[in-house]
Amino acid sequence: MWKAKTCFRQIYLTVLIRRYSRVAPPPSSVIRVTNNVAHLGPPKQGPLPRQLISLPPFPGHPLPGKNAGADGDDGHSGGHVTAISWVKYYFEEIYDKAIQTHFTKGLVQMEFRGRRDASREKEDGAIPMRKIKHNEVMQIGDKIWLPVSIAEMRISKRYDTIPSGTLYPNADEIAYLQRLVRFKDSAIIVLNKPPKLPVKGNVPIHNSMDALAAAALSFGNDEGPRLVHRLDRETSGLLVMGRTKESIDYLHSVFSDYKGRNSSCKAWNKACEAMYQQYWALVIGSPKEKEGLISAPLSKVLLDDGKTDRVVLAQGSGFEASQEAITEYKVLGPKINGCSWVELRPITSRKHQLRVHCAEALGTPIVGDYKYGWFVHKRWKQMPQVDIEPTTGKPYKLRRPEGLDVQKGSVLSKVPLLHLHCREMVLPNIAKFLHVMNQQETEPLHTGIIDKPDLLRFVASMPSHMKISWNLMSSYLV
Repeated sequence: MWKAKTCFRQIYLTVLIRRYSRVAPPPSSVIRVTNNVAHLGPPKQGPLPRQLISLPPFPGHPLPGKNAGADGDDGHSGGHVTAISWVKYYFEEIYDKAIQTHFTKGLVQMEFRGRRDASREKEDGAIPMRKIKHNEVMQIGDKIWLPVSIAEMRISKRYDTIPSGTLYPNADEIAYLQRLVRFKDSAIIVLNKPPKLPVKGNVPIHNSMDALAAAALSFGNDEGPRLVHRLDRETSGLLVMGRTKESIDYLHSVFSDYKGRNSSCKAWNKACEAMYQQYWALVIGSPKEKEGLISAPLSKVLLDDGKTDRVVLAQGSGFEASQEAITEYKVLGPKINGCSWVELRPITSRKHQLRVHCAEALGTPIVGDYKYGWFVHKRWKQMPQVDIEPTTGKPYKLRRPEGLDVQKGSVLSKVPLLHLHCREMVLPNIAKFLHVMNQQETEPLHTGIIDKPDLLRFVASMPSHMKISWNLMSSYLV
């Protein structure tokens, strides 16, 4: 009996004991997808620590060079100085908005006041710091730390409004930019932007359109022209820039959704209603309807922990922020080599509006648009294309003009460039309406101003890769 109880107790304890394997557990891993193939990989590394710079210890109130008794907008009136006013004082050549952004993102830190607390000391000997807000009151000896990026932002100031003497493009760059000019008057400059040239430059980009044009296309003005609308980096075509502050304000209203119609001048309102932009695009496939109106709101989603974004069609659930987006389209001809030419007229101005409407609303992504049509491109290149001529009913054969290099980003190259081009634009005559709006009612207008047209029309030729595609596929375009 005693032996039976001992045996039962051993079996019971064996069941309760949790067995551990001597083999080490596998390291943490995540599933990654590359080219539609899933594989295990190590987890993504976190962000590297920021390089910080420190400001000198706060000297106290009043700041050197500041009037102690004067109340200013810097936040150092009333016998105290806030943290943001001290940073602005030290980096006075940097825009206030950039400094405010660093405070909003929690990138500004301060050493703990007084003697160091041993409990706060880190193992690596790093100085213990805490995040501060913009309205933190500074005390004598306080030391603020900021990312090095705030010092680099003093370079970005030259990319906003660049005087002609700040950036020195060479003679070839000046000649190249001046060849891009299609129209110039006292109010605007119209350029035919080539592909692969960024429109708005950041700190690492020094050859953007706004930077080079502002430096090389001032044409005697104190400041160079400024952007009033944008084209994607890979998109080509007409780009308008304003030459004066008044013309820039008028152009901003024209390119807005309201089209600048809220004015007492009937001629101006009528000219704004006639304004339009016309794009030509080569799309994969052909829309079901030959022409129509796309009304599909767009929303933006963040990817890769907010480092990149993507514009998608809004779901209409009401829980996501979306913007109204309207585009008119018209098919220019039959489908040849699996592609067709389409004319696009954006009624609204949204980021990537035409590309998303073509890819997701029509189901025909633009050739060379790998962001919104990667899978369609892959399938299109792998499938043989057999198209029928609309007149004879026989298989269509692409004609290849002699001496034509089809490998320069055209539709037949292995990696085509983006086939989206702002070809035509009709704008109000800004220079004329500036005189009309500013003229006194009692003063008659000059005869030369009255004779000027109310509207200006511009047409830009296609870039070389789209010309090649056009020549290859233009036999039966209508």
